[in-house]
Amino acid sequence: MQHADRMTPIELRASAGLAGIFGLRMLGMFLILPVFAIYATGIPGGENHALIGLALGAYGLTQALLQLPFGMASDRFGRKRVIYFGLILFVLGSFIAASAHDIYWVIIGRSIQGAGAISAAVTALLADLTREEHRTKAMAMIGSTIGLMFALSMVLGPALYQFIGVPGMFALTGVLALLAMVVVAVVIPDPPASHFHSDAEVAPARLKDVLQDKQLLRLNFGIFSLHAAQMAMFTVIPLALIESGNLAQNQHWKIYLPVMLLAFAFMVPAIIVAEKKAKLKQVFVMAVALLLLTQISLTVLVGHFWGIVAALMTFFIAFNILEATLPSLISKLAPAQAKGTAMGVYNTSQSLGLFVGGVSGGLLAHQFGHFAVFVFGATLSAVWLWLALSMRTPPAVKTRMYHLEVMDASQARVLAQRLATVPGVAEADVSAEERVAYLKVNMAGWDEEQVLKLIDGGV
Repeated sequence: MQHADRMTPIELRASAGLAGIFGLRMLGMFLILPVFAIYATGIPGGENHALIGLALGAYGLTQALLQLPFGMASDRFGRKRVIYFGLILFVLGSFIAASAHDIYWVIIGRSIQGAGAISAAVTALLADLTREEHRTKAMAMIGSTIGLMFALSMVLGPALYQFIGVPGMFALTGVLALLAMVVVAVVIPDPPASHFHSDAEVAPARLKDVLQDKQLLRLNFGIFSLHAAQMAMFTVIPLALIESGNLAQNQHWKIYLPVMLLAFAFMVPAIIVAEKKAKLKQVFVMAVALLLLTQISLTVLVGHFWGIVAALMTFFIAFNILEATLPSLISKLAPAQAKGTAMGVYNTSQSLGLFVGGVSGGLLAHQFGHFAVFVFGATLSAVWLWLALSMRTPPAVKTRMYHLEVMDASQARVLAQRLATVPGVAEADVSAEERVAYLKVNMAGWDEEQVLKLIDGGV
């Protein structure tokens, strides 16, 4: 077996195309975040802040409920069919929200948007179209695209608001989803065969183990808390910027643009230190502490314009670092052959956080005022910090996967045992059914040449 260092043109096309689908969908979802609370106060039902929060977070609940079933359905009915179905639901929800004349129809539209939960199916299709040794790079393309779309939406949302309003943004979201369907049809190749991938899909048999893993549970609570705090914040931050600084909503991009650029500039060296210097836990804990500091400061500064701006800066520094480090921690701490299951539970926790954050933020703002929203965020962040401080230091390892020739279960066990003895290999798991070797190897160095010889030589 030759170990190819470069992705093929088909792999690059598939990775870029599927990253584009994620990006188009996420851009549409995030565009309204910095302006929706302002818009909603002017439509029937929007005087109830609790309903504003529900409208913001509703898609998280339906997404959490359906993304794992959609991924499993793609194994049975085909990846593209499930993706088309999910995008159709997303388009339908977008246009319902665009035509809504009150907050209740917006909530219905957002719920249908979330029901188009295609992320697991898209990830499974990506696994079908990429070789094991390049899948991490392909997943990284999707992750960076989602991050870019979030940053772009924070700037574009307020700028677009003055031209097309929130209904226009919902309609644009529907158009972007239609464009994503074209990308699926024209750009994304049809996989020669679809089969289960442990690194990219949820294995029901492994769910119990993942749900009982205390280290992974800490991380799942973390992503839940991060997105709950984020969604709760944006039930009040747009309104607070207007109230404290008299800054028109179409000018908010002037705040978000420098904040996002500076936050990204701080994130890059932090990630380099975390990964290259094996300081992942230290950087991670620091970011959680910064998140807690931000929430505490906002309980006092929510009525002060420049205080809000400074808090947004620290929030997005922490947010960007945590969004980048949490998946890396999942990869390092999850069993090699349960990575897909661990990521599936993680993604579901994230979606639930969006729902709980929106609903809680809206209710608290309605009953007690803006400051209560940040007390909620501070409470979640404090619990998370306590859990982060006590978590196990993650091993300095990275995941590698290799395609195998046909072998039976006994041969797979023997090969796994031999691979585990190779210098620098921390964990080896071989699946005869998937014909894949999953390895966790030391970042400081490992003998890849010997690994390749064992795989090429078989057993």
